[in-house]
Amino acid sequence: MTEPNRPTGTTTARTNAENTQPPENPENPESPENPATAEDTASAAGAPAPAATAVAHPEDNRRQVLYWRLLARLFDPEEQPALESSSLAVVKDIGLPPALLDPKSSVDSIVQRHPELAEEFDRLMVPEPDNDDTATAAAGKGRDRAAEVRRAALVSKVLLNVFSAGSGAVTAEQLARWQSDAGWLERALGCRPGGLRGGGRPGGVSPTGTGMGGPTPDLSTLVPALGPELGAIEADLVKRMRLREVLADPALAARLTPSMSLIEQLLRDKNNLSGLALANAKSLIRRFVDEVAEVLRTQVEKTTVGALDRSVPPKRVYRNLDLDRTIWKNLTNWDPEEERLYVDRLYYRHTARKTTPQRLIVVVDQSGSMVDSMVNCTILASIFAGLPKVDVHLIAYDTQALDLTPWVHDPFETLLRTNLGGGTDGTVAMALAQPKIAEPRNTVVVWISDFYEWQTEPLFESMAAIHRSGAKFIPVGSVTSSGRGSVNPWFRERFKDLGAPVLSGHIRKLVHELKTFLT
Repeated sequence: MTEPNRPTGTTTARTNAENTQPPENPENPESPENPATAEDTASAAGAPAPAATAVAHPEDNRRQVLYWRLLARLFDPEEQPALESSSLAVVKDIGLPPALLDPKSSVDSIVQRHPELAEEFDRLMVPEPDNDDTATAAAGKGRDRAAEVRRAALVSKVLLNVFSAGSGAVTAEQLARWQSDAGWLERALGCRPGGLRGGGRPGGVSPTGTGMGGPTPDLSTLVPALGPELGAIEADLVKRMRLREVLADPALAARLTPSMSLIEQLLRDKNNLSGLALANAKSLIRRFVDEVAEVLRTQVEKTTVGALDRSVPPKRVYRNLDLDRTIWKNLTNWDPEEERLYVDRLYYRHTARKTTPQRLIVVVDQSGSMVDSMVNCTILASIFAGLPKVDVHLIAYDTQALDLTPWVHDPFETLLRTNLGGGTDGTVAMALAQPKIAEPRNTVVVWISDFYEWQTEPLFESMAAIHRSGAKFIPVGSVTSSGRGSVNPWFRERFKDLGAPVLSGHIRKLVHELKTFLT
């Protein structure tokens, strides 16, 4: 009997089913016995082959959980339960204390309970030097992913404590805790505590007493704007603090750590303080002035000085003995039989430097925007006033000028006599400065301001006249520890054309300029 015709679709389906049976020779899928694979079929048909699914490493997922929690807490004070519970599980699993996730716990308190973590926080965020091993690790070969998770937990703690400053009133204890955490951030970046915010502490002592090690990284490329931002956060905390009440309580005042932001607030409010509050304010200003003075004094001593004065006979002491020259000049006295060198004359190095009496005139804009420069330059003027044969004069001005020369040796008393705020009229300061220029060739005038003046043309003409007279004129836009400052573009261009460009940046630049001219 003739088999009835089957529907075409059924025949096709059966044929396809037969064609998709497993290959009889799996070891050689390209053999004639094996049909084409699904990928080959899709490729032949012009369709894209299915991509292989990349499986994330478990440690990478853990690290991302910690950083997602950090971002969530920075931008939203409300806790995200899922992220918090996941982060807690990660921290416990890698052997770190759960207190790392508590925003109320300072880094200091954690390190006090777990001293072994202090070494891990130091230089935590300093980039590793580029080398073959780093390149290999970046390519995913030999990466210590467990260490990266641990590092993420510690970095998150430091960043969250510093940059999540909250809102509302601030107590002295909260300010002190933030300053301590900011010090740990600076340590993590390879700096001394306070080094980024300005007025860094002179010693090598960290918030818990351990020293710092390793070279300081180039922060101008690593974190170009971090220092000013830290200073802004600290200034906001100080403004939110009931400073007068804190100063009136000796216990609370003792918790305050002197900083540029706190000193600015104290200088603004000093006329409204009296009694115990005023005494505590003066004590804080004195502590800060002494700390900054020690740093600046070291920088002045390290800067190159004038040429040697060979007309002055060298002092005949052992530390000045020129051993190489002594041996060379006495080689004719060598006895080859005894193998002994007889010395009949010793030679010493010249150490005296050529110095001539110099006059340094420092004019400082005491408006509110220049407080950092005001503090630094007042202290710097007092240091140069202590050098031999340097006659220092100090003038502060806003809309009125004040000659602070009688107190120039004591920066503390000088700062107490300043009056921050108000407008700026440099012509009144120029009227005091010009009569002090007796010998232009031996005079340097340092003018520190943002140069946003009321009378621009008359003031610039007076400054140009000082420059043409032969005196060294140094316009300074900012001499802060962070290096951030704003200068009137009109003045900046004209100073550049005059051949006396505006000096801005770290105070070390001004130290070098003054030391070169004065000594």
